[in-house]
Parts: sequence; structure tokens; C-alpha cells
Amino acid sequence: MTPADGIPADGTPVDGSQVDGMPGFAHRYAEVNGTRLHYVIGGEGPVVVLLHGWPFTWREWRPTMPLLAEAGFTVVAPDLRGIGDSAKPATGYTKREVAEDLHQLGLGSVRVVGADIGAMVAHAWAAAYPQEVRRLVLAESVLPGYGLEEAMNPATGGYWHFGFHMQVDLAEQLTEGKEAAYLERMWALMAPGGVPDAEEQLRAYRAPGGMRGGFQHYATLLEDGAAIRAAPPLPMPVLVLNGEHGLPQEPLLAGARRAALDVRADVVPGSAHCLGAGNPRRLATRLAEFFA
Repeated sequence: MTPADGIPADGTPVDGSQVDGMPGFAHRYAEVNGTRLHYVIGGEGPVVVLLHGWPFTWREWRPTMPLLAEAGFTVVAPDLRGIGDSAKPATGYTKREVAEDLHQLGLGSVRVVGADIGAMVAHAWAAAYPQEVRRLVLAESVLPGYGLEEAMNPATGGYWHFGFHMQVDLAEQLTEGKEAAYLERMWALMAPGGVPDAEEQLRAYRAPGGMRGGFQHYATLLEDGAAIRAAPPLPMPVLVLNGEHGLPQEPLLAGARRAALDVRADVVPGSAHCLGAGNPRRLATRLAEFFA
């Protein structure tokens, strides 16, 4: 592609350029909280912010975004710091610090959807600014402090990759030059039907610092757990959402009930861990119902 298409030769989007294949959506950049965030925005109406997980970028939500815009929302999908086309600073990866990045975008009253790591960031945003986050969706995750520590213990059947990713230097060293082999295996488990824009997402993680930036979000998880346990219960309505073929819902739902006062739950039929891809129309409909 050429710069006129919004993607120059190195793959980095141009500020203000239209998103290829998504009429009405544009790439934007903002200097916030000592770093530079890339995000995509489109639509008109109340603001919905979609926060991706690992190992994805904003493109996790690409199939869902036009449907939410059609439903009457302004849709914002950032690349979290360290990931995608956002800057990759050496520090600032606690979920509270990442949430501050998003708060400083100045979007006003928002409805926030977070999946995987994005759900942890979404909780931190809602806890820090409960008057700003009007409704919250936590998806495909387990909250630090409320179940994650048990879920990431391989000795009791937990997920092995948390401990590996928390060793940032080692994880970066062992995956350098092997990004496709590592990520494509993960994607096959998380999105059996395929990952949106897989080549573009792989480009982002192959970029200098791309894998390390993702791993940095794991390095702070124990600190994040202490922060979540110390936070008061969230006052806004919370929807716990899982894919039919994604993570078990009960650990996230149990944690959400400890972290919030008003919690509902639902499942997206046909979807897996990459929630935005499996059944985007049903997902968009359910989100619009909750945000109405």
C-alpha cells in the first residue's frame, strides 16, 4: 500500500487516514500520560471504547466496530501502550497506568468493553473514574486479585503462559524471530475461525519492541491484583461476557461479583476467546442492548 491508502511502506498508519475497508473510521494518535497512543475512531453517538487483549491489537474488534457504529455509537478502539501502533515505553504497564492513558484521551462519558488483558485495564479505568465509565463489560478474562492468581498456577491446572510472559526479558529473547510460530499457535486456540487481519497483527508484534510491549502487561499482574482488592466496589452496571467456546465464565463472574455491585452475565454463541471475531453481529446486538 501507499501512504494515500493510509498505510505507508512500513505498515504504520498515518494520522487522520481512513481505515482500509471501514468507511467512516480513521486512524488517530494522541500524546497522553507521557506516551503516544494509536486508536481508531468512527461513528456518531454515545462513546463505546473497545479494549483488546493479548496477543491482539485494536484489530481484534474490527468485525464488530461497524456494527456498533450502525447501532448509533461512536466507536473507539485503541492499541494499548506497548502494543500495535502505540508507543512502547519501558515503564508504565500497571493496569492503573494504562487506564490513565485512556482517561487522558478525553472522551468524556464512556461505555467500556475490555477483553483478556483489556478487561483488567477496563476495571482499573472504572475504579479510578467511576463517573466517567457509565457501563462496563468484562470479557474473556480473570481479574487479578479475584481469581487470576489461582488461574495462572500450572501446578493446579492453571495457564502456564502467565508465568512465562512475566519473565519479560526471557520471554522476549525466546520468541525473537519466532513471533509467527508462537502467536499463530495461540491464535489457533483463541480464534478457531481465524483472527481478523492476522498479517497486520503479526506485523505489529514483529515490530521492534512489539513482543516485549505485550509481555510488559503481564509483568505487573501481582501488583495489579493488590490494586484491585484495594479498590471500592464498582457502582456502574457490569456485564460479564464470554464466548461460547472461550474461557470458562465462572472465574471471571465470581471475581466481578466481588469487585462490583451490579453484575449481569451472558454468552456470545459461536464466539471463542477472540470475542470480536466469532459472532460479531450477536456481540454488537448484545452490547447495544446493555448500553441502551
